[in-house]
Amino acid sequence: MKTRAITGFFFIIVMLASVLLGPYVFTSFYLLLSILCLHEFYKLLRQSNLSPNLPVGLLNGVYIFIAVALTFYLQPPVSHKLLLLITITSCLVFATELYKKSETPFTNIGFTYLGLIFAVVPFCFFHALGFIGTSFNGHYPMAFLLMLWANDTGAYLTGRWLGRTKLFERHSPKKTWEGFFGGVAIAALVGFIISIYFQELQWRQWVSIAIIIGCVGTTGDLVESMFKRSLNIKDSGGILPGHGGLLDRFDGLLLSAPIVYTYLYFITN
Repeated sequence: MKTRAITGFFFIIVMLASVLLGPYVFTSFYLLLSILCLHEFYKLLRQSNLSPNLPVGLLNGVYIFIAVALTFYLQPPVSHKLLLLITITSCLVFATELYKKSETPFTNIGFTYLGLIFAVVPFCFFHALGFIGTSFNGHYPMAFLLMLWANDTGAYLTGRWLGRTKLFERHSPKKTWEGFFGGVAIAALVGFIISIYFQELQWRQWVSIAIIIGCVGTTGDLVESMFKRSLNIKDSGGILPGHGGLLDRFDGLLLSAPIVYTYLYFITN
């Protein structure tokens, strides 16, 4: 428990610092984080005798994130041309498979693309939260992280205190409906508090984002649990002592970040 608490403390400090230190640190940090998550995803598959194309997958992950991120730094048509080059790098996934002696080439191709969709694309959306508006604004990604952590902590504490009814026992035996509603309620409370200090949105909109994070983030957690159970593993890795792997820590972000960005895009435009 002590190791878990120390790791959690430094994890929070690093995550908040990545937002507070400006756009270049923000972009660089989440590029690194997305690629580490992608590598962890491919590594888990390889441990289960599956063969995603790790080098080409990582190359695509780096380029996709950079190409999307540069749309916030460069003006069209340069940024659009860089995005179009993704078609070339993605074709390498198919082309390189021709030279591999594998009995399941399309399974390898499918898992390579799945890693990009599951581990890189969500971080592209989370990164985009920092650039809603005319310039970099760390309030949106910071608020997202605070509400995500509030939901996770609230669900854990409420579930331990009141948890009786299983939420989705087949994939996550410890999760309960009481914990789910407790997590959403605490995230909504944090969203309301955030509205007092971050006045880019009305309190109703911040609370709505908290509810989205609570509902969709829990689904992301269940999906990641389903993924681990399908591979018969407990933790996605050991990079965070006491917390498991990076995918374990960001499972709630992976599905909720694209939904939150979409919501913010429509209400701010």
